[in-house]
Amino acid sequence: MRTPLGRVRNLGASHSGTSDFWRQRLTAVAMTLLIIPVVVIVMMLLGRNQAGAAQILGSLPIAVILLLFIIASAWHMKIGMQVVIEDYVHNELLKLAVIMANNFFCIAVALASGYALLKLSSGV
Repeated sequence: MRTPLGRVRNLGASHSGTSDFWRQRLTAVAMTLLIIPVVVIVMMLLGRNQAGAAQILGSLPIAVILLLFIIASAWHMKIGMQVVIEDYVHNELLKLAVIMANNFFCIAVALASGYALLKLSSGV
């Protein structure tokens, strides 16, 4: 028999403790802090042609803000969907396949968003 403290020390059934919980909270805080600059950037882009948008997006601080937001959003999405998959998919083989698909999808979304930002900022 194991006490509740003994179960906690073994980090629970997943053997990963609360790391996903804290990573999701960290990405949520990062997105909360970055959302105001992102909204300001989007408002600056309203009514601009492609050359004007490329000039704004070509600025290093703006590109960094948008890239950080993309990374935080994709990571947050990955963790959130993984938690849902782990909770509601009970077939272990299907769970593994869906988690892998989730990882690939989140990476693809982040790379596609970064590529689109790069293309827009270069004016091509």
